[in-house]
Amino acid sequence: METFASLADGFAIALTWQNLMLALLGCFLGTVMGALPGLGPSNGVAILIPLAFTLGLGATPSLILLTSVYYGAMYGGRISSILLNIPGDEPAMMTCLDGHPMAKKGLAGEALSLSGIASFVGAFLATWGLILLAPQLVKVALLFGPAEYFALFALAFMTLGGVSSTNQAKSAFAAALGLGLATIGVDTQTGVPRFTYGEVHLYDGIDFLVAIVGLFALSEVFIFLEHRHGGSDAEGSKLKIGKLYPPMSMIKSCTPTMLRTSFLGFIAGVLPGAGASLGSFISYSMEKRLVDKKNTFGTGDPRGVAAPEAGNNAAAGGALVPMLALGVPGSGTTAVLLAVLLALNITPGPLLFTQNPDVVWGLIAALFIANFMLLAMNIPMVGLFTRVLMIPSRILMPIVAMVSFVGIYGISGSSFDLLVMIGFGVMGWVLRKLDVPLVPIILGTLLGNAMENNLRRAVTIDNGNWWTLIDSPLSIGLWAIAIIGFVLPLIVGARVKAKMHQRRDEEGAISD
Repeated sequence: METFASLADGFAIALTWQNLMLALLGCFLGTVMGALPGLGPSNGVAILIPLAFTLGLGATPSLILLTSVYYGAMYGGRISSILLNIPGDEPAMMTCLDGHPMAKKGLAGEALSLSGIASFVGAFLATWGLILLAPQLVKVALLFGPAEYFALFALAFMTLGGVSSTNQAKSAFAAALGLGLATIGVDTQTGVPRFTYGEVHLYDGIDFLVAIVGLFALSEVFIFLEHRHGGSDAEGSKLKIGKLYPPMSMIKSCTPTMLRTSFLGFIAGVLPGAGASLGSFISYSMEKRLVDKKNTFGTGDPRGVAAPEAGNNAAAGGALVPMLALGVPGSGTTAVLLAVLLALNITPGPLLFTQNPDVVWGLIAALFIANFMLLAMNIPMVGLFTRVLMIPSRILMPIVAMVSFVGIYGISGSSFDLLVMIGFGVMGWVLRKLDVPLVPIILGTLLGNAMENNLRRAVTIDNGNWWTLIDSPLSIGLWAIAIIGFVLPLIVGARVKAKMHQRRDEEGAISD
């Protein structure tokens, strides 16, 4: 009952005109960014962080805006998948398999609306999962000491990237690079400057917001400058949208699929590092095995659209559970949201629910509101969102660059930070060309100091005894999960990745 009372307080916070307008704005911008191939939720949230700070929003309004963008981008990723067979981001890859064949049959409108309904079901059930699971996880988290927190951070590093990463060695390199960047600045225990090279601006360390906007938003601009072509394609205008609303019989036949895959996706989201890509893939694969008796998946089966969409949106909600309850992001986008919380002087973790209940419950209530807004917005406005695909990148990319520069300068007022941001943009561009994942770098920059402090604290408390790191059953369990989480993708990850691409190739061969 206490949980429902807190949720009622959250709705009182979220149902103000300012917060409702921010949720609406976030949903609209998120859907637009999700629809544009290549941007995706992480980039969408990173691009709009400067806007939230420039507007001078408080903690709760900022989070409402950015999580609405997050949910909107998860919805929007399906638009280019279905219409152009180009996934807006990795989780939307599986939606191409049945979504695009449906569009070719003249059922584009029905496919888009059905995917919108599936997204709503997945996100709605995941938000209830967040309400019920996060407070329970907080009780477990209160048992954590410095050694357990160090093991938990190690778990996050060893699993983030996981199946979605092309190469575990590259993920490990990216995490090490992030941890190295976190050591720049004055050592909090000894007061000695580290890796500052006499530059006074670096004494406070690198601002992770500058790093995030540079790595995600500016690197996208540099990639555009290199290729000088956009994600927009005139092919989208050739496809007829057709009927906007799917028949009730189609929704009814897909309902069991949506419920099953929402549960699977939520579990995948809660596991640190698995995220929406794994949620989408598992949902599609399991559903194909369960219900595809006539081999219709891959030829335009509506259940093949509903399964990955419900799965990846449920995973997006599930990824918020470890972020809020433990301070460990469950996905790349929640790592960016974690940076926003830290920038607002709010520390996610077990004490967040007692110290900042207004932020947590206001955010959860806003997720419910954003879901209904997205459902109401996505079906009637399908025609408008498909036109977004026609925006040339030569117009889009200068806007992204302008928002990044004005926003970061507005936050810090430092021209040095703009130079650092450009440096991170160039680094992000190079790393993306080398296929090195960017999320572990962000995670290292965010959690590096906390990880180092907990390691030092644990060893100091036990008089220099390093065995203290594996002294309790909880820390041993966390280390075991971390090692399994790092090794398992080496065995399974390549197979999963190959299957994902094989399915897309098969689908392409069928369409040809």
